[in-house]
Amino acid sequence: MPLIPTLLPAVFDADQRYSADLHMHSTASDGALTPTELVALCAERGLTHMALTDHDTMDGIDEAGQAAQQAGICLVPGCELSTRWQGINIHVVALMPGGLQGPLVEGLEQQRLARIQRAEVIAERLEKVGLPNALAKAREQAGSDRPLGRPDFARALVAEGVVADWATAFKRYLGSGKKGDVKAHWPEISEVVEWVVASGGVAVIAHPLRYGLTRRKRGLLMDTFQAAGGDAAELVSGQQNPDVTRDLARQMVERGLYASLGSDFHFPGSHAAPGSMSMVPRTAAPPIWQHPRLSHLRDAPAGPLAASSAMV
Repeated sequence: MPLIPTLLPAVFDADQRYSADLHMHSTASDGALTPTELVALCAERGLTHMALTDHDTMDGIDEAGQAAQQAGICLVPGCELSTRWQGINIHVVALMPGGLQGPLVEGLEQQRLARIQRAEVIAERLEKVGLPNALAKAREQAGSDRPLGRPDFARALVAEGVVADWATAFKRYLGSGKKGDVKAHWPEISEVVEWVVASGGVAVIAHPLRYGLTRRKRGLLMDTFQAAGGDAAELVSGQQNPDVTRDLARQMVERGLYASLGSDFHFPGSHAAPGSMSMVPRTAAPPIWQHPRLSHLRDAPAGPLAASSAMV
């Protein structure tokens, strides 16, 4: 079913897909496309609104903003922040209409240092299972000096012939509970939400259905997040079971959370593509662009989204 290239709706009153994708990655973190290439692909696929949300960095925003201006797409600056909640790694998407500012500046530097330390530990562990000079080889795969992530080590394992493919790299060495699954000392979710809100942004729980939580525990996560100032969750992230999506919508409506949507795109040829996600169900949960800090997104011109005058 094609995207619907129309004004973003004030309510989700029908089961549809929309021309907005508010969760994607570029080479500024672990994506395969440069910010410019990502914007071009979004334009090719008919998107009118997009967010670049690289892991714990906003380094790609300036480049993406220039490309969005030329492509006729509205860009929402953002990032995806790593946090902890009850010992679980939870991600928070920060949508930052005013760009990088406030406490988030120091917060991202803290995250950068944590990622560097984590990569060093991953490298040490992988060297013991057959990947010599793991840090240098992962750096070659990254092709830049950004902090390394598990995908870079996965590519190195494949390039060195340790494993046949990416999936096997995670299954044997980098997935949950494996040697290379190093738990960084990420900050608590409440602290991260406070960074985002105090910096003029909107905090969004990323892909809440992917953490393996029971319905009750997912509700507790939402409660903690909301108590810290979080206002939204991704109702749709990639492909989801429609019945489960509707149940998630009910939990969000009960708490008055705004509904965001995104593909979590990383690289071409994967299960996700920009704008590729399940239909947004009919729901009373308000669209994220109805949030006071993002309400000007619906009618925004091409280019980087300027901060609204209503920064409440």
